[in-house]
Order: sequence, then structure tokens, then C-alpha cells
Amino acid sequence: MDIPKKEHRPPVDVKGAAAYTGYGEGYLNKLRCTGGGPVFIKRNGTVRYDLDDLDAWLSAGKVRSTSEVAA
Repeated sequence: MDIPKKEHRPPVDVKGAAAYTGYGEGYLNKLRCTGGGPVFIKRNGTVRYDLDDLDAWLSAGKVRSTSEVAA
């Protein structure tokens, strides 16, 4: 059985994540410290975001109406 190969998308830095999501770099930096933001990779002091994780984080925030927003 052949498993289709997933297209590799290299991780992006904070600037790239901000451009991808439409949120500011400062906001993503704040969320990284306080929680609630997308998961990230940190190696040797460098922060990177996997685009699949950014997609999942953005999708998790989808709602159909304001009444669905958690209090």
C-alpha cells in the first residue's frame, strides 16, 4: 500500500508566522509567554513555527456566531 507523501513546508520564524497568520510579531511573542498561542519549536534560542500548527491554531478559533465564543 502506497501512502501519499505529504508536501514538506519548512517552519517559519516569528516574522513569517506573523505574515502567515495576519497577527503581529509582538502578539505572537506575548502568546508564546502567556499561553494560548500556536505551538512552536525552540532550538538553540531560535523560535520557529510549523505551518501545519499555525493552520490548526487558526482553525481552532473558528466560530459561527458570537454566542459560540467561550466566556
